[in-house]
Formats: sequence, C-alpha cells, structure tokens
Amino acid sequence: MVEFVSTGDMNYVDAAGDTVVYNLGDIAWTLASTALVWLMIPGLGFFYSGLLRRKNALSMIWTSMVAIGVVSFQWFFWGYSLAFSETGNAYIGDLSEYRVTVGIAPFNDRDFIEYFALKGVLAEPSIGSTRIPAIVFCIYQCMFAAITPAIAIGAIAERGRLGPILVFVFVWATLVYDPIACWTWNSNGWSFVMGGLDFAGGTPVHISSGTAALAISIFLGKRRGYGTARLAYKPQNTTYVVLGTVFLWFGWFGFNGGSALSANLRAAQACIVTNLAASVGGLTWMLWDWRLEKKWSAVGFCSGAIAGLVAITPASGFVGAPASVAFGFLGATACNFATQLKFVLGYDDTLDIFASHTVGGVVGNILTAFFAQSSVAGFDGFTVIPGGWIDHHYIQLGYQLADSVSGFAYSFVMTTIILWIMHYIPGLSLRSTEETEILGVDDAEMGEFAYDYVGLEQEIGQALDTGVGATGGAREPEHKHITPTDSTHSNEKAAPEVSRS
Repeated sequence: MVEFVSTGDMNYVDAAGDTVVYNLGDIAWTLASTALVWLMIPGLGFFYSGLLRRKNALSMIWTSMVAIGVVSFQWFFWGYSLAFSETGNAYIGDLSEYRVTVGIAPFNDRDFIEYFALKGVLAEPSIGSTRIPAIVFCIYQCMFAAITPAIAIGAIAERGRLGPILVFVFVWATLVYDPIACWTWNSNGWSFVMGGLDFAGGTPVHISSGTAALAISIFLGKRRGYGTARLAYKPQNTTYVVLGTVFLWFGWFGFNGGSALSANLRAAQACIVTNLAASVGGLTWMLWDWRLEKKWSAVGFCSGAIAGLVAITPASGFVGAPASVAFGFLGATACNFATQLKFVLGYDDTLDIFASHTVGGVVGNILTAFFAQSSVAGFDGFTVIPGGWIDHHYIQLGYQLADSVSGFAYSFVMTTIILWIMHYIPGLSLRSTEETEILGVDDAEMGEFAYDYVGLEQEIGQALDTGVGATGGAREPEHKHITPTDSTHSNEKAAPEVSRS
C-alpha cells in the first residue's frame, strides 16, 4: 500500500506490514537524472556523426536512437531481471518464479517471474537503494543499459550494415552488459561482494563498450583505402562534435550525480568532480595536440573532456575535488596517447572508441583504488567503505584490477563470439560491401542523408593533397611533429573541400 503524508514523503507498506519511507526529492532527482542520461545517447550520435564523412554522418545518429529503442524493449523484457533480480547468482540474475504479495491492486497475491516483463516492479524498495522504489531505479538503470551498446556500435562506422545492428544490440545487451552490470552493482555480484568500487559504470559501461568496439573493429577489418590519403579527412562537422560533447557533458551530471540515487551531498560532490575532471581533461588533450600542430583544436578539447568524464565515472562518488584533477589529466593523457595503438597494432578503430572508453575506464578504475575515501562515500549519511590507498586500504588496487581485467576479457570474448555466430546466419553479417563504402552507408542502407548533398570526388580517385591528417581516419592524427609552413596553411584552407567526401 502506498500513502502520502503531510511531511511530503511517500510511505510504502510491504506485505509484512513494514513501512518504507521514500523522500519525494530523492525520487525527483533520480527521475531528472534519467532524462539527463537519455539526452547523452543522441549526444553520442552527434559526436560520432561529426567525426565522420558526410556520406556516413546520418547512420551514426540512427544507431544511437535505435539503441534506445532496442534496449528499452530488452530491459522491459528481461534485461532488468537479469541484471538486478535479488535471487540471482554472482554473475547474472535469474527469471525464476517465486511467490510475492505486492499489496497493490491489481497485483495482490500473484505468482510472478521476478521482474520478467517488469512484473512486480513498482513500489517496493529497489536493490540499488532503499531510498527509491524499484520502478524509479529500473528506468534510471535502463538509460545506462541503452548508452553502453550505443557507444560500442560506433565501431561499425563507414563499413557496417545497419539491419543486423538491431539483433546485435539485443543479444549483446543480454549476454554482455547485463552480466557485467550484475556482478558490479547487484548485491549478489562477485565484484560487489569482493569490494570493487565502481560508482557509475567504469567497467559495465566504459570498459565493456570500448572493448566491444575493439572486437567489432578487428572483426570488420579495415576500411577501403585505410593507410592512404583517401582516409586522411578532417571531421566533417566540428559543430556536431561540440554539440554532442555539450549533450554528453550536460547529461553526465545525471550519469554520475544521479548514481547517488538520492538528492544529498554525495550527489553534489559527484557533480563537482565530474565537471572538474571534464574541464581538466579537455584542456590537457588540447594542449597535447597543440604541441604537434600548433593549433587550438575544438575536437581535441571535446575529446579530452570525454576522456576526463570516462575516467572520473567509477570514482565520482568516492573521491574529493583535488583528486578529480588527477583523473582529468591522467585520463586525457592516457587516452590521447592510446589513440596511437591502432597504428602500432594495425586495427581500424574509426572513432577511437577503445582508446577513449576502455583505456579511460581502466585508468579511472585504477585511480579509484588510490584516491577513494571513506569520508567522501559517507557524504550520503549511510555508505561505509574501507576506502583506497589514501585510507591505507592497499588491497583495493587488486580488487580494481580484477574487475577491470574481467570486464575487458569477458566483453572481448563474448562480443567476438556473437559477431562470428551472426556472420554465419544468413542476413546477419555485420560487414558491408565495398560498394556501400564507396556510396556511403547513409545512401546505401538508409536512402536518406544528413545534408542535401554528399561529394564523392575523393572516392572516385581524384588526387587530393591533404597535408596533415590521420591516415587511420580518426579524430587524432598520427603523432608526428610538424613545423608550420606556408604550404601547411594552404592545405588547411582546403580542408573543408576534403571533408565533403
């Protein structure tokens, strides 16, 4: 039974007659954070779209929106139960039947499959926090489940088929995201029980998605013209990159701050460190790029801000403001230099998803072991942790490494298995044809465009003097020191023509 009292709180009386008090402010903050995280997903699409060529720009926005649709259904169908059922094991939730008495019509005295199709998910205390009801926790966590595959499938950029993505996202969310979320955040999960600290998704969101992107990049192979001037293009719409970053940065306040699941000082502290890490990360990456080309890059600032946000994610509810400066600087530095891995190892990660999310997530997890403070975690008034090295709890580093390595290995292996199984099912192979690459995914797969025209001059063999650029076709050029000359500046002026292709 639910009742509202004069104090502005909501009381829920369970089947045993016990009363649970919910503060409406906590519920309102969590629901507002849900909307903020939702906004991050199309923001991710705009960010990806701006980095590509015009003929592939719309497909990335499409994939981000489709991820919301597919995962929202998957989460309703069984995703929430697989991740957060109370009767699950150390690795994944279950769909087993048990008897519940909900006490709210029309659900009185029914046999439910726990949380399957969201049955029984309403006013009872959530597994994430007794301060909010399960239905609020469910929709909030749905946004995390949706953005994670959206990050990963950016790896299909310019050479992936769109139809099979619908199947891939559903299967990947079920077999990869849900188990990792369970072992990280479910009170039965092995990492949770061990003592791993991951406030908002360093492993379930960033390491899992970035590693999946690496697996996808390796599976799909290199794009046509990889390693030549054909792919030495600049981002086709830097405004989209900035706009996407704005949506992501704005939404990250709900991503990290909302993970407190309550409107309290811990949520405020999470917002403080989130903003500071992003700011320091953006400045750091921009300065690292300036040393190479002596240009103040908007794309560099945006890339660094995202790297800082990724790094601070697992620690945002555990560290103080001074520590977040280290997260921003070290996260952006590590991710910036990790963009060179694709040149060394020979894989085509078009959007540097592995470098930004896996590397950033691992750095964040490790730094959490050093800087986590029990006093900061206690800002909400009830969380108790032993802390990290700063609190002389040295074993925490082992916990963080175990969680990071497990998330990396599990995501890479399972993603690769899913891709190869789909490859041998008629109609589900993810790799597009060479003709699609030449024409552009937008036209070949969608019949729609992000703009009113798309140039094909570069694809039909026109020689282009591109000057400085990323021969791998990504946001970050290969690190070669360039001395500005008159010819360099003339090439830069011609860059907008290159970006039309």
